[in-house]
Amino acid sequence: PRTPSTLLYINKTDASCPADLLPVIMSNGTVVLAYSGGLDTSCILVWLKEQGYDVITYLANIGQDEDFEAARKKAESLGAKKVFIEDLRSEFVEDFIWPSVQANAVYEDRYLMGTAIARPCIARRQVEIARMESAQFVSHGATGKGNDQIRFELTCYALYPEVKIIAPWRIPEFYNRFRGRTDLMEYAKKHGIPVPVTPRAPWSMDANLMHISYESGILENPKSHAPADLYLMTKNPEDAPNVPDVLEIEFRKGVPVKVINVKEGKSKDTPLEIFSYLNEIGGKHGVGRIDIVENRFIGMKSRGIYETPGGTVLLKAHLDIETFTMDKEVRRIKQGLGVKFSELVYNGFWYSPECDFVRHCIAKSQENVEGKVQLSIFKGQVYILGRESPKSLYNEELVSMDVQGDYDPCDASGFIRINAVRLRNKSAITAKKV
Repeated sequence: PRTPSTLLYINKTDASCPADLLPVIMSNGTVVLAYSGGLDTSCILVWLKEQGYDVITYLANIGQDEDFEAARKKAESLGAKKVFIEDLRSEFVEDFIWPSVQANAVYEDRYLMGTAIARPCIARRQVEIARMESAQFVSHGATGKGNDQIRFELTCYALYPEVKIIAPWRIPEFYNRFRGRTDLMEYAKKHGIPVPVTPRAPWSMDANLMHISYESGILENPKSHAPADLYLMTKNPEDAPNVPDVLEIEFRKGVPVKVINVKEGKSKDTPLEIFSYLNEIGGKHGVGRIDIVENRFIGMKSRGIYETPGGTVLLKAHLDIETFTMDKEVRRIKQGLGVKFSELVYNGFWYSPECDFVRHCIAKSQENVEGKVQLSIFKGQVYILGRESPKSLYNEELVSMDVQGDYDPCDASGFIRINAVRLRNKSAITAKKV
């Protein structure tokens, strides 16, 4: 959506200018830009103004290490009409991370989706600001090859159907003009955009409360090992403490409500405090590092390195208390729902009817997932030590090797014979054919 600004000439009469024709630039409209303060979105801000848009910048605090006040001043200096800096950390945990914990959400068996979970949280507030400011457009700095463009835009369309989206990295006039970082740097110097004074890391990084992701640059060769200094959220397990931390995590309806450090006596009981503390302890012991090649929704494979300390601890603990308290057949169905939920979230469909339905079903499955899990965190690993629950389905007497209980072992004979019917039948038919 790129329309050249319209020049109108009006007749202005006052004491200093009796009859002068002055050019007035008519705005193409207002756009809310998802802004990070970095080189790309700073250049996009100025470029949007060049195209005749009034630009409102929006920066979401979802737990990244950022100088938000410096970002505000930078956006204002570059001509942003308004600057919104929104602290979304608590709602990120409660509305997005917790449902993912309930689902045991893991994409392609390994990735805990810290970026995918964050995007609908960011875009939801962007849409709210756009509506509040009567903005007809929203914009972002996501590339034309990645998943984020899909996640941002599907959320925007779901929550603000009539919105128009400006995606500069999909507009030929933009991406042909800025073919790389050098072009952006030259544009920045020309337009007075402050540029980083320290060398940029030779990879792309995205950070939030859930994780830090690393990709592109020197990591694009899937054979290349990650540099030792890449990781920012977790210690190298080899350098982690030689004494484990023992935690007790209490769950109610499938989400953590309290964490206690058994040795130190520390406890946390608000969602943001709980997750931040699990990040701290998990990071201290090097928990949650993965190096994978994944399948992007758009149809290409990409190599990503992720560190998700708190999320990894919670996945292990939740899996344990869930198995302890949930009926076997219900859990089997719920496992399939968890896989579906992960695919939907990764592909950007958080606000779709099908994802809403799946989340509702998963939440229903968690009604009795309640209790405490004790675990040890040590040298990159999470070890389950024990669990207890008032909703436990574990029958100690029934399963005991030393107590007969209300179970007749003879019943197993018929059970086995019934399950063997199809196996014996197949074997007999195969033998006849031979």
